[in-house]
Amino acid sequence: MSLYQRLNEGSDEPVTQQAARNSVLDDLRHRVHGTLIEELGPVLYDKRLSDDELKKLVHDALHAALAQERTPISASDKAQLIQDVSDDILGYGPIDKLLRDEDVTEIMCNGPDQIFAERSGKLVVEEVTFSDEAQLRRVIDKIVSQVGRRIDESSPLCDARLPDGSRVNAIISPLAVGGPYLTIRKFSTDPLRIDDLIRFGTLSVHAARFLQACIVGKLNVIVSGGTGTGKTTTLNVLSSFIPETERIITVEDAKELQLNQEHVLSLETRPPNIEGNGEISIRDLVKNTLRMRPDRIVVGECRSGEALDMLQAMNTGHDGSLTTLHANTPRDSLSRLETLVLMAGFDLPVRAIREQISSAVDCIVQLQRLRDGTRRITHITEVAGMEGDIITLQDVFMFDFAAGVDEQGRFKGQLKPTGVRPKFAQKLADNGIRLGPEMFSPAGPEAQQKGRGR
Repeated sequence: MSLYQRLNEGSDEPVTQQAARNSVLDDLRHRVHGTLIEELGPVLYDKRLSDDELKKLVHDALHAALAQERTPISASDKAQLIQDVSDDILGYGPIDKLLRDEDVTEIMCNGPDQIFAERSGKLVVEEVTFSDEAQLRRVIDKIVSQVGRRIDESSPLCDARLPDGSRVNAIISPLAVGGPYLTIRKFSTDPLRIDDLIRFGTLSVHAARFLQACIVGKLNVIVSGGTGTGKTTTLNVLSSFIPETERIITVEDAKELQLNQEHVLSLETRPPNIEGNGEISIRDLVKNTLRMRPDRIVVGECRSGEALDMLQAMNTGHDGSLTTLHANTPRDSLSRLETLVLMAGFDLPVRAIREQISSAVDCIVQLQRLRDGTRRITHITEVAGMEGDIITLQDVFMFDFAAGVDEQGRFKGQLKPTGVRPKFAQKLADNGIRLGPEMFSPAGPEAQQKGRGR
């Protein structure tokens, strides 16, 4: 679909007239865009100009270019053309509208002619498209260059981020057949807080109080889940519980965490240069972090040998560290952690690895994307220790799937205590945080309080 076909929805014009009109608008758009690029050139990338100054320059040049054109167009077509060209030059082309839409959580460009968006957990096809492959490549180049990355034939895939922290992945020819492909996972400009997760049903009020106690009490926590389950969002919310007085160092592939504490240092990996040299990995950064006197280390995601360095940090006085990893259950997360440790390149016995894990990790927060499209915490699980060669786990909170679904197919259950009091409750008590028995009652804190009242 042409960029301008949406202007014709509901029109009574014959199809041939609409096609001719769209062709004229597309040609005009290409000419005006080319004129602006030729006139402004390097000015578009001048860091000394503020956003308002650059916007004014582009709009003035755009109106001047349109004044020189003799193609007759309606006022509505002209306004839309100005908006589209401005978005293309100042922003990210046709996906600018989707980036501004708060209901959209993910944008997937499957080449220039097909754009999907995720709304309320469901994928829908959007009407907007790129005019051609070159326009999509310009948007990709603009995104990756803003964070000092590159994408070309020698390095045809790239992870990057937008200024608001939204995660970006781009892959081009020859790897992308029919591409380029661009995927953007949007992050809210106003970071979600624990109250938001409670309102969404991600967790319950007393589960939130319990997790807050775990973070303040300096337990080592792993946030586990599949792709798109909300691990980074949950990690961000949990990190917000870290006291203001502590020195926090975050390590990420691309900066996504948005912590509001005053003493936060953010580290970001660096890809290799065009000669294949100069790469700085997450593992390199985690090692360096240990020399920076951190109170807390927050690793955006463990996906390789840095898991070993993270475990060693947790075992050598850096209590209260947090990270995420991909796994579908708490038990699977331990198996994956073992595999990641082996990727560090050391031939360690499995029992030694498991002893490291059981000693380092206190709690696993498991997330799942349910079939109704919602993201829920399904388990809060304690790593209780070792029995023989097996790491023992016990669930402290579990999602109540038995509650069923409502008329809209949405799960009615919530995260509830299992009745198990975790062993690390004593560690929390030693740090001045005491959890009453009502916190772990399957009937809930409210029922406990009513019982005492009787």
